[in-house]
Amino acid sequence: MGHIIAAIICKWHIEKVILLPFGGLTIFKEPLNKPLKEELFITIMGPLFQIFFYFLIGDNNILFKQYNIAILLFNLLPICPLDGSKIINIVLNKCSSFKKSYNITIILSIITLIICSYYFNLLFLTVLLFLLIETIKLFIKRKYYYNRFLLERYLYDFKFKKEKIINDINKMAKEKKHLFYLAKKYYSEKEILTKMFDNR
Repeated sequence: MGHIIAAIICKWHIEKVILLPFGGLTIFKEPLNKPLKEELFITIMGPLFQIFFYFLIGDNNILFKQYNIAILLFNLLPICPLDGSKIINIVLNKCSSFKKSYNITIILSIITLIICSYYFNLLFLTVLLFLLIETIKLFIKRKYYYNRFLLERYLYDFKFKKEKIINDINKMAKEKKHLFYLAKKYYSEKEILTKMFDNR
């Protein structure tokens, strides 16, 4: 509910909501180049709503409160597609390239899954198996998401205030306008992307 309310406030289009044993997974139909502050707001509203719900529960429902805290803490793990991994990805995108942030998020997800797998509980391992499948899907689709990120920058004119000089297309980052310095010459982001997509 927290994600949905925040998405409505930010005017994001919700494609579908998938109900899972540890919460809900909200799928959005939005560009990858959305503002990071909007992404963060929508992401943290999930855990914040759950904390609010915890205090809303009466003191007589101790077991229900314990379940709520367990789900909240589990959801904050850096495993794809949990909120914890999304928060880490947003932070990484603030200080690194889109491609590097995506890859680090996947690596952290796999490492955390391996660590959590030592907890031998059949139900917990079943949930981890589902999350492993989701992480593998994101790993397989990494080139698709990277190309989609670049294609959006090619097709649309995003108005970014910050500018960064780079020499490699893989260093392109969210919320930054890039100036390429190649062979002692400067090229705009649009020039490089036009050359890239027109040659395909």
